[in-house]
Amino acid sequence: MNFWNRYLLPGFAIIICWLTLLAAPAAHGQAQFDKDAGSQTRQNSAAPSRGRAGLLQQFNESMEALTDKVAPAVVQVVVTGYGPAEDSEKGEAADIVRQHSLGSGVIVDPDGYIITNAHVVEGAQRIRVTLNRPLASSTSATGAGKLTFDAKLIGEHEDSDLALLKIDASGLPFLPVDPTRAVRQGELVIALGSPEGLENSVTMGVVSAVARQADPDRAMVYIQTDAPINRGNSGGPLVDTDGYLVGINTFIFSSSGGSEGLGFAIPAKAVKFVYERLRKQGHVDRSEIGAAAQAINPTLADGLGLPVNSGVIISDVAPGGPAASAGLKVKDIVLMVDGSPIDSLPMLAASLYLHPTDQIMTMVILRGQEKVTLHVPVVQAKHDVDRLVDLADPEKNVVGKLGVLGIDVDSKVIELLPDLRFKSGVVVVARTAFRASVIAGLMPGDVIHALNTTAVNNLNDLRNAVRPLKFGDAVVLQVERDGKLEYVDFEFE
Repeated sequence: MNFWNRYLLPGFAIIICWLTLLAAPAAHGQAQFDKDAGSQTRQNSAAPSRGRAGLLQQFNESMEALTDKVAPAVVQVVVTGYGPAEDSEKGEAADIVRQHSLGSGVIVDPDGYIITNAHVVEGAQRIRVTLNRPLASSTSATGAGKLTFDAKLIGEHEDSDLALLKIDASGLPFLPVDPTRAVRQGELVIALGSPEGLENSVTMGVVSAVARQADPDRAMVYIQTDAPINRGNSGGPLVDTDGYLVGINTFIFSSSGGSEGLGFAIPAKAVKFVYERLRKQGHVDRSEIGAAAQAINPTLADGLGLPVNSGVIISDVAPGGPAASAGLKVKDIVLMVDGSPIDSLPMLAASLYLHPTDQIMTMVILRGQEKVTLHVPVVQAKHDVDRLVDLADPEKNVVGKLGVLGIDVDSKVIELLPDLRFKSGVVVVARTAFRASVIAGLMPGDVIHALNTTAVNNLNDLRNAVRPLKFGDAVVLQVERDGKLEYVDFEFE
């Protein structure tokens, strides 16, 4: 009761007063009262009443329409995998049990492409996606049944905590990702997802900050919101009042485990960047300019006689690289990149990380006491898998029935991938147009060590094992992925 009287009641009264002032008519239209009779005889009183009710009704209807518009594109993600039992102590003797986890996702393409968080699908053996609303084309007799699909993991990117799934469906409701959409502090947003498994839930709040660097050691910058987000909301969308996807909900700061008004979403710009690359090549390349930088501290500034004691300084420029060709020099202090101020090393890393390789980067640097503007080409940092592609021949290295391009693990591969568990097998370097690779869930960088009970030491072994497969056969591939062994199973089509 004390809490209500001290905090909630005054706040509620302020909101009512604010709405009343908004709805109040001009002085000449206010209600007139018959004081002699001691009773109120309202003149023009209906207009103020309708005005106050109308504002609330319009807001209510707008929120209903917004939810109805975006909710069909939000899905529940159910992941089945294996992990240590909760009551097991860490170590080699820990009990391994079958586990289930829940998360959310958002359809970003009508052909069944779904964005979610990488941590939602971590360790997944099976991923299932449930639509919040039945499709108009549903074959259900009542049309009311929700549809569930097996999903394939197209790719994931741990740095951004994003993953791309694909389900075998088309004509789906979706939310397009528009990275040019401005996000403003204080604007209303809604968060959708399956908190604690309660699918198709919606909460409302505001944008608390538009560019919050939650971890000073990481380049990612997030949208902070007080829209209630809980476990299970991860991977769901944060949407503005026009129905635009402004972010993907990813984590909360909480001492209790529940929402405390400190939720964080990956901005649409980062989502778009990662989505396009995962869909095209199954991984995300890094951009680079051929230069190294480090944070300025007071000691470094004093020793080098710098005009500032914080920020970012260029510590190395590769000879003949893009930065060198643009005129960047050691000891240059980075002030801005593409119009955004740079005050920390992660901010510079984030600017470079999201910069397309086909566009010039504009840098403003401080050289001595002079500000200089440079136009720096950005190139694609070679991914290990990209280097492996150079070793493959599209005609000789294709495995048609699996729809992949593979190469033998040999001395050249081991040099590029020194952490392989086994020094034999077939590395998947690319997928062909044949859909079996998607059905199997194979990704570039996977190393195939066995098919069913047959060991695969090289490309010839894999072709021989695949050759007798026919429609409907069970296929289990033992795959080494990111240093871990796992089974990928599917029915051959």
